Amino acid sequence: MRLTAATLDAPNARELAGFYLRLLPGWRVWRGEDGEDWVHIRPPGGGTGLSFQTEPVYRPPAWPSEPDRQQMMIHLDIEVDDLERETARAVAEGARLAAYQPQRDVRVLLDPVGHPFCLYVETRPADQ
Repeated sequence: MRLTAATLDAPNARELAGFYLRLLPGWRVWRGEDGEDWVHIRPPGGGTGLSFQTEPVYRPPAWPSEPDRQQMMIHLDIEVDDLERETARAVAEGARLAAYQPQRDVRVLLDPVGHPFCLYVETRPADQ
């Protein structure tokens, strides 16, 4: 078995895929898998990608979680080189900064339909 993608539901799969294609430089639609209700994108050179599926009754998750609200089922962690620059770029592309930020060195953002994702800079101990 091999994991090929995580799939995000959205009111419009093509629109949400477009946001992630702008957010993730070099990513492309994979092998013509671009339909009205389904889009699959992958990083340069292949590998595990993201898929987007149109869900007509999509409800965005609450962040942070709240009782009796749609719960987050998955979130994406995206490593960046410059946290402030990439946060600003993500916002310029259509994301919004989440009101609740649980860590100083991570930025929680919400994509255009409300899926949380995190930007972070990898920090390694000095001995590595």
